Amino acid sequence: MRSLELRVPPLAVLLLAAAAMWLLARAFPFAALAFRTPYALAGALLGLGAAISVAGVIAFRRARTTVNPMDPAASTAIVSRGVYGFTRNPMYLGFLFALCGWALLVGHLLAVPVIAAFVAYMTRFQIVPEERALRAKFGPPYEDYLRRVRRWI
Repeated sequence: MRSLELRVPPLAVLLLAAAAMWLLARAFPFAALAFRTPYALAGALLGLGAAISVAGVIAFRRARTTVNPMDPAASTAIVSRGVYGFTRNPMYLGFLFALCGWALLVGHLLAVPVIAAFVAYMTRFQIVPEERALRAKFGPPYEDYLRRVRRWI
């Protein structure tokens, strides 16, 4: 299954997951959730997701390293300050929060497995290969970072 590793841009995975939620809600209307959508909470999750993702990009830019998730070997630095002191993958964590907000807006039970599939896919086909490449490039300092900071939260 290595053929999928680092092949699909994470933003495309996010958009596919969001589209899947919407399509499932339309295809299976009987599984819609029976509560009123908490728009404030959905908006807060979307905003938090965007803020976390942008903070990750800004930290990479400040460190003058690549933000291209398709080529982790092109990284020039281990970024461990700011949001990277709390999570190793703030851009993907931000995507997750945004998907949770979108799930509330869609208001459908089948959005939950899509979120789980997003996390599983990103972990297996994006994060694990990134970590493998960064281990090979940076060695013990990166291993230390992996021990200190959690992958998601």
